[in-house]
Amino acid sequence: MRRRALLACLAATPVLETIMTENADAQAPADLENTLYMDLKDGRVVIQLFPDIAPKHVERVKLLARQGFYDGTPFHRVIEGFMAQGGDPTGTGTGGSKLPDLPAEFTTKRRYLRGTIGAARTANPNSANSQFFIMFAPAPFLDGQYTIWGQVISGMEHVDAIKRGEPPVNPDKIIHLRVAADVKN
Repeated sequence: MRRRALLACLAATPVLETIMTENADAQAPADLENTLYMDLKDGRVVIQLFPDIAPKHVERVKLLARQGFYDGTPFHRVIEGFMAQGGDPTGTGTGGSKLPDLPAEFTTKRRYLRGTIGAARTANPNSANSQFFIMFAPAPFLDGQYTIWGQVISGMEHVDAIKRGEPPVNPDKIIHLRVAADVKN
């Protein structure tokens, strides 16, 4: 009884209500073709993709994942309380795939909350390629400025364990990044 009253009270709080509403569909059953499994040293991170708001970015990430592009790439920029950035095979923050850069796919449907995944880019909004970042905490100043293409729906504790630094000494790496539909187990 007490727990229900507390949850009802919290749910009525505007900030919590907004977060719960915005993330509600992130907890929906997985569409395996639009789900990624990212294996890190501490375990598996499950990522829901958003082809409805960032179709070009989702298509690119799935293509690169299927090619094994992300396997072994480091998290080269990891800022406590902000985000972990990876997806650069050079580990310098200046590299990407050999594919052309992507146009921005900004949205007002989603906000940068804990676990949100965005496309890293230069000052040019149309310069995203293979790099991405995962948010440790909300960052409203990024809303509408960077393409959101996914959301961590499970395993955020493994993202939290990524070694910090710019760049980290002996950075943590993505072991495997796969489209869930392609994974047999």
